Order: sequence, then structure tokens, then C-alpha cells
Amino acid sequence: MQKKYNPIEIEKTTQFYWNKIDAYQAIENDTRFPNGKFYTCSMLPYPSGKLHMGHVRNYTINDVMYRYMRMNGYNVLMPMGWDAFGMPAENAAISNNISPAKWTYDNVSYMKKQLSSLGLAIDWSREIITCSPKYYKWNQWIFLKMLKKGIIYKKTGIVNWDPVEKTVLANEQVINGKGWRSGAIIKKKKIPMYYAKITNYAEELLEYINKKLPYWPKKVRLMQANWIGKSKGIFLAFLHNIKDPKKNNKLIQKGKLWIFTTRIDIIYGITFCIISPEHPLAIFAAHNNILLQKFISEYKNNNIDSNVLEKKSILTQLKVLHPFTNKKIKVFVVNYIIEESYGKAAIGVPAHNKHDFYFAKKHSLSIKQVINIKNKIYSDKIWQDWYIDKKNCYCINSKKYNNMSHKEATNAISTDLIKLGLGNKKNIYRLRDWAISRQRYWGTPIPIIYCNNCGSVPVPEKDLPVILPETCTPNGNNNLLKENKKFLHVFCPKCNKLAYRETDTMDTFVDSSWYYMRYTSPKLKNFMIDDNKINYWMPVDQYIGGIEHAILHLLYARFWTKFMYNLGLIKFNEPFIKLLTQGMVLNKTYYRIENSSNKKKWYNPTDIKITLDKKNKPIHAILKLDKKPVIIGNIEKMSKSKNNGIDPQIQINTYGADSTRLFTIFSAPPEQNLEWSNIGIKGANRFLNRVWNFSYILAPRIINIINLNIFPNNFSIIKLNDNQKMFRRNIYKILQKINRDMENIQYNTVVSGCMKIFNILECINSNTKYDNNTNTNNDTILCEGMSIFLRTLNPIAPHITHVLWKEFKYSIQQGDILNARWPQIDSLALKEEKEKIKLIIQINGKFRGHIFLKKKYTTDFVKKIILKDKAIQKYLIHPPKKFFIIPDKLVNIII
Repeated sequence: MQKKYNPIEIEKTTQFYWNKIDAYQAIENDTRFPNGKFYTCSMLPYPSGKLHMGHVRNYTINDVMYRYMRMNGYNVLMPMGWDAFGMPAENAAISNNISPAKWTYDNVSYMKKQLSSLGLAIDWSREIITCSPKYYKWNQWIFLKMLKKGIIYKKTGIVNWDPVEKTVLANEQVINGKGWRSGAIIKKKKIPMYYAKITNYAEELLEYINKKLPYWPKKVRLMQANWIGKSKGIFLAFLHNIKDPKKNNKLIQKGKLWIFTTRIDIIYGITFCIISPEHPLAIFAAHNNILLQKFISEYKNNNIDSNVLEKKSILTQLKVLHPFTNKKIKVFVVNYIIEESYGKAAIGVPAHNKHDFYFAKKHSLSIKQVINIKNKIYSDKIWQDWYIDKKNCYCINSKKYNNMSHKEATNAISTDLIKLGLGNKKNIYRLRDWAISRQRYWGTPIPIIYCNNCGSVPVPEKDLPVILPETCTPNGNNNLLKENKKFLHVFCPKCNKLAYRETDTMDTFVDSSWYYMRYTSPKLKNFMIDDNKINYWMPVDQYIGGIEHAILHLLYARFWTKFMYNLGLIKFNEPFIKLLTQGMVLNKTYYRIENSSNKKKWYNPTDIKITLDKKNKPIHAILKLDKKPVIIGNIEKMSKSKNNGIDPQIQINTYGADSTRLFTIFSAPPEQNLEWSNIGIKGANRFLNRVWNFSYILAPRIINIINLNIFPNNFSIIKLNDNQKMFRRNIYKILQKINRDMENIQYNTVVSGCMKIFNILECINSNTKYDNNTNTNNDTILCEGMSIFLRTLNPIAPHITHVLWKEFKYSIQQGDILNARWPQIDSLALKEEKEKIKLIIQINGKFRGHIFLKKKYTTDFVKKIILKDKAIQKYLIHPPKKFFIIPDKLVNIII
């Protein structure tokens, strides 16, 4: 065994060994693992060029789980792939004047080496890359199946247009009116698009959140439920006699303005209605109203997302009748109603809706209270928010519905409206169909051919995949597929006349909606999945990824799975049993404000020198290069935009993969954010050095115990003294907690437990005396304890533990640590604690040690044992005057 810890050499040698024996290649029904399969999967990375610390954290967490479950007898699968299509690759290709294909494949090659250097237990034989025709062929195949079932359809509609990325975004990809990646203000554009009817699955997606996803974080389940956004309510009709002269004077919408509400108990509080500029009544009202015509024209020509528009309204001359009172109600046209399922109209109840309240104030409309709460006084002067209190409110000023509770009034009013033909109960959803067309080159080609004779023709399955040309170099201006004649022109499969292909490509969320299934049979040529293999591995037992994917990716993956289930391709209808959303990796930020542009210029923390105060808080920072001050910013997520990332490869090359892994696991619970610390990774490295140095000293004695075949053995036949029993008991008590923490994925406290066990081992070693049988017994306990320590540390630091396991010769009896059994609890060691008690010994109130006694003891026996204890004797400089004994707890000796 070499004297000094050399992580680079150790890790290189260990990884070579793992690769040589194909250590992590998983096969179905492997008889080595009696407890069945366990599929742990991290969200596949986008090949951006280099790993970042978020990647390191995600995959290390996954790796810890893999190794723990394998040591517990599970056949574990941990695959890896690359989410390779999309605009970032196209933008990078434009910047570097190369094809997205070359840029992507080069990045994959480099990042794969980086991942390998971490020592991850990845089964690389299952690697996939989504830009490969072998993979995206099946995107196209499913597209055609969805098209045939009516789940995919095409329509011309208003879409979210990102002016920077020059493509459409799904509703879920628009955050506060801005593109989720570019941050650009989204514009509205009317173009033909393909949509997936995810709304057909809205109820099932919602129902299964609590029914089949109990092991998902509550936050994620709530986010999905809110996004699906089920609302139970009623459409109520406002009668009118407005006729359209352009349609033979027929009543517009059959003389009924239908409006949806979830709070029908406030029906008597309605004092106005609002409609969208696209509503038929708004279009009619504009015929003889130049001001309204201008308002509608501005709305149609304004292509900015309505979320960021200034809210405007205009009064029409139209009147509709209240469903119960028949009073005439004013109608306003506004520029912010966009929800189609709500009928592009809404009721105004100013007494019980904040926005309506201020709207009514602005337009001098009546404000009528119809909901009350006991012991509260209503005022129409100031907005008061009690509308949401459904439990304690009751109706007033509502005629026969007065004094009814929310529930009673809702049922009674709904029933009466339906009888009058003025109501229609319905559940509606916030969820919209998924727009999957993207107006960019680097993506899965949509398998549709357009023929002048036959119209839109699906590509025959036998002609799949429709291969994307990989040699194109984008310029950011034109659609490359429209310019690529070899791709564009094709003969119609029906009439054999010249036709052309669809040049939109699929949203990259299509790629990531089912990749975890493809891992089960990645090389299959004639079908997308192998029945036997997918039914063995799926569903995924543990899925790991960032909270930022809580809606988009996870919702689409669930939808995709349900469609495949309904198609009879798979036997499960939820893809992920458990979900872990790991926290982000944060770091400090530093910047200067440039005088010329007034913009912030960010500097990497490694280029900054910090001055700390007495409490080690940063008070001043300078750039090392020019020695001039920089501004200390907030602690934020590592990102290119803030230039606060840390290169994992530098950390691995400097401190080793094990130190890097140990730091990322130890610094925070997996689900919480982790703040980067140079001190922290150095501390992790010091601990592993300490482990190595201790092992170097201990190795000959451990090997001796192994050679004598004393360990493993039955400790019931070994006579241990009280201290030795205490050491074993403490080790197993810590192991019990480590087991609980492992099961609860609290890996940071697992590291704490390992460190505590190591401290005990050092204490045992320091107390070892080479006389009688003490040495052999202590060494036997050290042998057992080091075996437990190495196995519990192995999932976090697999390289150093692999080498030490072999150096100590544990592998002679138990094989490679990779396949060693997770340490089991010795009930005998813990049982001893119940038979004896621990008495704290104080002298004049100061702690001086402890003794262990059987529960039945006398005062004289206690005194006799204490006075004979050598550790206590050195403090008894005078004869004891008194003994104060608190039974089973403490003895205080007064001298």
C-alpha cells in the first residue's frame, strides 16, 4: 500500500478496472441480485460542451443511490443519454459557423469523458443520443400513431413566437410573457401548427397525481395540478336580441352570451360583462363605432403577448339581460381575455373581485354586495378580500337564496339556471393542447408530405425515419430545410407526383418524453421498445432532476406514457414511481458596471481576491488581474450569464473525483440548494487524506485479523470489555441512522455518520494496548468497524474505498466492494446496551469519565468500581468526602 494518498492515480486505476470487467452493465433477471430490479434514472443532459456543477451533483446523487441499492441485493440500472436537438445547438452552430451536428457530437464526446472521470456507475452500453435517426425514427412513428388516433392535429392559430429564437413556443414555455430560454418578450403570430391533444388526458393526468404519485414531492404535484388547472363551474347565459345583418338578421350566438364562472353564488352581484375583441358581439358592435373599430384593429395588429400588454377597455352600446332579474347589463370590450374555453367573455362582480372592483370604480358602475361574513362590515369605498372564504360566507341581497351557504347556493342556483335553459355545468381546464411544431432546423423532422393533389399525406411507416440532413450550417435567417432541395422535394406516397416535405421540426420535449423507455432496449432496430425488457425495468423506480422541469418535461412524459399505454405498447401508465428534485448549485457573484453601456460585467469568483472581516464575512473584493475593486453581488445559481460557474474538471484534476463527490453530497441535503465553497472541497480532500493515512497505519493489523480468519465471526464468543462493547454499540447505532438516512435520501447526514464511525475507529486505535488479549479484540473490532466504514462510504467515495477494501484483504472473504453486502445490524451489539447502564462520573462537578454497570447494583459496589478505575484515579488528588449518586445517570464525587 502506497504511503501517500494519490487520488488521480487511484481513480484512474480503479476506473480502468471497472471498465475492464464491465462492472456496470446491467442485464435483465441477473441471478446475482435476489431482490429484483431497481431503475434509477437522471434527466438526460443537454450536451452544451462542458459539465457544470449541477450535472455533477445530479449524477452523483444518482450514483450514490445506485451503489447503495446494489449492495442491498438489487439489480440496478443507471443509464445515460443526450438531449441533443434544439435551438441552443443551432445558435451555437451559428456563432461558430459549423453544423449543429458536428458541434453536438464533439460536445458529447468531451462530456462523456468528464462523466467517466467522476466514476459514475453508468451502463454506457445503453447510451442514446436524441439526434440519431435510430432514436428519432420512433418520435416520427408515434407522431403517426397519434395522427391516426386524432391526438395529433393541425390548425392555423395564434401562437407564441420567440423573436430571438425565431420559433414557436408552447404555452408552458412562456414565463411571464417571455421566452423560457431567451427571455425575449413573446409576440403573437398566426401560423399553421401541429398540436398534440394533451387536453384529452387532462382529467387522468390530474386524477393520477395523488392516486399514483404519492412519492413525488408535494410541491411538484401541486405545480402540476395548478397547471392542469381544473375548475368546476357553470356556463350561464345572458339573453339578448342582437341580430347580425350579415347573416340574415339571425340572433348572434342564438341570442345568448355564454360566460363561465366558478362562483355562481354571486350571480346577483353581476353589474357588467366583458368580452374579447375577437368575440362575435364585439365585432358586431364595431360596425358603426369607429372608436371600437380602432380598438379592435390595434388588438389584432399588436403581436405582443397579452400578459405584458397594458390592460384597456371600451364601453359598447350593447346590453344583455341578467339571467334572473332581466335587468340590462352593460358590455365592455377589453384586450386581455384570451381563454377560449371561457367563451372569450367574463362577468363583472365588483363587490367580490378585486380587479372588477377597480374596474367598476373607473367606469362609475354599481357595486352590489351579495356575499357576507358574520361580524364583518362591508364597505364599497375600499377593497376588502373576503370573497375566497367559502366556508364562512353566506348569500345576501340574493332573494330566495339569502342566508344560503356557498355550497347550498351553488347547488340551488345551478339547478334553477339549468331548468331555465340558461345554465350548463362544466369542468374546464387551464391546460392547453401542446404545440409541437418548431420553425427551426435542428430537430426531429415531422413525417408529413404535402401534395397538390392529395393534400397532407403521412409518410408511410416503411419510409421512416425521415432523416434530417446533418451537414447544414445555419445562418440564423432562413429555414435550412426549405432551402435543402434534396430534403424538401419528394414524391407523393399516394399519387407518386412531385410533392414536398413538412419543414417544421418537433419540439425537443418530444425527444425527452420517452427516452427513459428507450434505455431498456437502445439498440433495437425493428421496434421502439422490447416488450420483455421494458416490462422488466419500467416504470422508473427513482427519477432525479431539477425542479425547473416540474411542469414541462414531467407533464409531457406522463402524457406520452399514457398514450403508449392506451395504444397497448406498455403495461404501465405512469413513468416514474419516485421523484427527487435536487437543489441548485449556487455561488457568489461579482461584477462591475461598465460606464459606456451601464451594463453589468460579471467576473468569475476564481479571479477575485476577497477581504474578510472578523466574522469571516466578505467586506471587500478586487479583481486579481488589475487589483481594482469589484462589487460583491448576490449568491445565485451557477450560470454562464453571471460567470459564476466552477469547472468540475478543475476540481477533479486538483482534488480528485472522490473529494468532489464527497463535497457535493456532504454540503447540503439533495433536495436543497448547495452553495459552492472552496474551503468545503478542501475539507473533503483533507478527510480522505486522513482516512488514507489512518488506513496505511492500520492495514498490517487488519490484514493479520483477516489472515487469522478471526473476522467475520460471531462476537458472542469473544469476551469484550465494557469499552470494546461500547465502541461496537456506538458504531451500530450510527449505522442504524445511516440506514434511515439512506432510505430517506438524506445523503449529507450519511456522510456525517461515516465521519462519526471513523472517529470511533481512531479512538479504538488510540486506546489499543499490546498486552493480553486486548490487542486482538481491539483489532477485531477495528477490522469489523473499518469494513462497515468502507461500505457505508463507498457510495459517496467509490474509488478510495475500492482500493482500501482490497488493501485490507476484505475482498478475500467478501469479494469486490462493488458486490459486497451492505453492512447488517448486529442486534447483539445493540442489545448489550439494555443490559448495562452508563454512569457519568464527575469530581467536584466536573466531568471526568464514565463507567458501565449492570442495572442491579449497590451504592458500595459503585464506589468500589469508581475507586479502582485508573482513568478516574488520576483526578482523586484527595480522598473522597462524599458521593452524590443520581441512579442510572450520574455520580458526583466531592473531594
